[in-house]
Amino acid sequence: MATHGYTISMPSAASTTPTSPFIMAPPGSLFGWTIGPTVGNPFFFLYSTVFKRIGLRLPFTTFKRELLTEINTAPAQLHPNSWAFIRAFEILCRYLGILPSVDVFLHFFEVKKQGKSLWVSLSGVAGRILFTLFQNSYKGWKGQFFRVCCSKHDPTALDGFPLYWAEKPKLLKPKSLDELTSADREVCAALVGLGVVFSTAKLIACEFHADALSGYFGRKIYTPTCFL
Repeated sequence: MATHGYTISMPSAASTTPTSPFIMAPPGSLFGWTIGPTVGNPFFFLYSTVFKRIGLRLPFTTFKRELLTEINTAPAQLHPNSWAFIRAFEILCRYLGILPSVDVFLHFFEVKKQGKSLWVSLSGVAGRILFTLFQNSYKGWKGQFFRVCCSKHDPTALDGFPLYWAEKPKLLKPKSLDELTSADREVCAALVGLGVVFSTAKLIACEFHADALSGYFGRKIYTPTCFL
């Protein structure tokens, strides 16, 4: 299937057969993934749940590209709940009429790995939580992949972010206000000042239902003057 400069294929399950749309590295290789394109055009993998349940769309926004680059993390390396946080943040920013900023986002989230987990997680910071978890116990998501590569219509569609599983993702503590620009500090203060923890699942479910989304936000917040 081709769309917006991408070609997307979805295998039914992990496979090591020569005809598989993706190739698993031999046992003992880095995280069981190939590092770099196997042949031909570049591509990336992404769990199908991120498209189906979390509603991720292509092409990636500038914000998503810059965030993946900042944390040196490939799309499939990021836990689905973390993708949901990213989606919720963009929806909130769009409602408030502000451009999503990587620095602002990383003031509200730290980048970590839980125990021996292979996946990178974004974790809200105590005292300034913006969103609930999309799903408290996210199960059954690891067996279905999309393989995404450029189509001939846009050979640059995958530029600007890491494609392949990074050996050393950048784990980051949340950014302090001192690390931000004055404009970003103002946005952070206003977001904290809302005093609301938004339902990530609700924001994603209502995104394309203008009345429902406006109604949800209307019950939760008033628009601060800095967003007008």
